[in-house]
Amino acid sequence: MSEEIKLMKGNEAIAHAAVRYGCDGYFGYPITPQSEIMETLMVLAPWKTTGMVVLQAESEVAAINMVYGGAGCGKTVMTSSSSPGVSLKQEGISYIAGAELPALIVNIMRGGPGLGTIQPSQADYFQTVKGGGHGDYRVITLAPASVQEMADFVALGFDLAFKYNNPAMILADGIVGQMMEKVILPPFQPRKTDAEIKERSPWASVGKPADRKRNVITSLELDPAEMEKNNIRFQKKYKEIEENEVRYEAINCEDADYLIIAFGSSARICQKTLETAAKEGVKVGLLRPITLWPFPSKAIKEYAKKVKGILVMELNAGQMIEDVKLAVECSLPVKHYGRLGGIVPDPDEVWVAMKDELGIATDPSSSIKANAGESISKEMISEVITNLNQMVP
Repeated sequence: MSEEIKLMKGNEAIAHAAVRYGCDGYFGYPITPQSEIMETLMVLAPWKTTGMVVLQAESEVAAINMVYGGAGCGKTVMTSSSSPGVSLKQEGISYIAGAELPALIVNIMRGGPGLGTIQPSQADYFQTVKGGGHGDYRVITLAPASVQEMADFVALGFDLAFKYNNPAMILADGIVGQMMEKVILPPFQPRKTDAEIKERSPWASVGKPADRKRNVITSLELDPAEMEKNNIRFQKKYKEIEENEVRYEAINCEDADYLIIAFGSSARICQKTLETAAKEGVKVGLLRPITLWPFPSKAIKEYAKKVKGILVMELNAGQMIEDVKLAVECSLPVKHYGRLGGIVPDPDEVWVAMKDELGIATDPSSSIKANAGESISKEMISEVITNLNQMVP
């Protein structure tokens, strides 16, 4: 079968990928800059083809609790929102984690705090990887940097969620959600039959046959001794995820003198920074965490042994940098550069900041060949910001 290649936005790619994965249900509520996910699903009308339910709930709280109910039945269900909307979903996400249910949540981040701005931001890092709701729980977190990864991470997110019976999140921002790139769409997979759901998820609430006990789906346990056992089991599972599911991309890191660590759209911007640094005779590598949790701490620690300093670039006031500092254990300088309020830096601006923060002396007469991959151009960023400015908040 030939590849199906389309030109589309990141938000649209998520919608197409969800239908093609065999998703049973999407429950959401509109908020910029992620509204195209639900809008695209409404245009695709999968209820006519695959039977997938697509429902605009009355609120974000209602949407996440619909996901909770669908997940409890062993169904492949998801929701999407943007920063303040995801804040409203946090109680439900904690319930889903506590009940050990698989589900996919998408957050296309906007600036904050509060209502903030509809412009792109990466300021929901803490909320997502540290557990935005109550209790000791974790959410598997994938950070796409391209439209292709927006499509690919739907399947990966669902697969990991069902592998570990745990919520997974795609954490992107307005740049990745709104920019247009070509994407190879995944092939269609049929939705699971009732028999397949029972086989895959024997814990699911699908009716009680005579040969087993009732399946009880809950996060409630009033006996403290039993609740401690539950939490110990959760922590054991989280350690297993940390051992097996770390993902990252390393570009020009093996012989680098300095390192940039960035995720999502920031990493795409920094790919161009590597080229600028090479022109001035400085070997700079880029490490892009793909899983923000589990975090690639071990890889960062190893690369830190080879470089003179690290710059963490984020569209926030400094959040992921805390995990980077923990990983390197104060063994070398770790500095931060970020822009706030929806301002997106260009690659040259990042390079200037890196030289200033780490005291890098350059030799413009020297040139190192760079192989930094496909970066985001200034024109692409400008087009995305223009489109966002025209949207209704």
